[in-house]
This record gives sequence, C-alpha cells and structure tokens, in this order.
Amino acid sequence: MSRSFRLTRRAEASLTEIARWTIENFGLRQAELYEAELLNRCQAILNCEAHSRSCAVLVDEAADLRFTRAGEHFLVFLDQHNEVVIVDILHSRSDLPRHVAALTALKNEGL
Repeated sequence: MSRSFRLTRRAEASLTEIARWTIENFGLRQAELYEAELLNRCQAILNCEAHSRSCAVLVDEAADLRFTRAGEHFLVFLDQHNEVVIVDILHSRSDLPRHVAALTALKNEGL
C-alpha cells in the first residue's frame, strides 16, 4: 500500500483563504502558482524530501506534530504510517506556538 497525504477540513479552509487573499492581492495566476507550491511541499513531506521540525520545540504536548516552511506559510502535519495528514497551513507571521497548542487540543479530539 502506498502512502498519500490528505488535508483536514481546517487545512482545506486555510488553503482556500490563502488562494482568495492571493487572488485579491496578486491575481489568479499567482494564486495558482502559490497553491501549486504549497501542494508540492505536501508531496515533498510525503516523500521525506522536506526538512521539518517537531512542534515540541514550540509546545511540549505537540511532539507528534511536525511543521515545515513553504513560502510565507508553515504546514503543520502528522506523519503517520499510512498517510501524512496536513493539519493546518499557518502564515509565517502568525503566533505559531498558540496555533499549535490549539491544533494539539483538536488533534486530541480526533481533528
């Protein structure tokens, strides 16, 4: 069985919001390019080609969550045996520790 990646509803909503904002500020073509960059980064995570760090450096309880940078965003994910779950996509200027703590609570509730 081959592994795959999937986005949670939260990550899908973030990706949609990123696309909307990028279209409004930089146009459709740039939004398409950036979305492709983010999705390519998801594939790189899946293929173990993306440098990532444990979210435990931000929040002790988040040891099973990881994050990696993609453009102006961080992809927060779970690297599981059969799949990579992209939990959320957060802007680099966001309060990453606070968001990771909230994601940890959601993850403990089953996302």
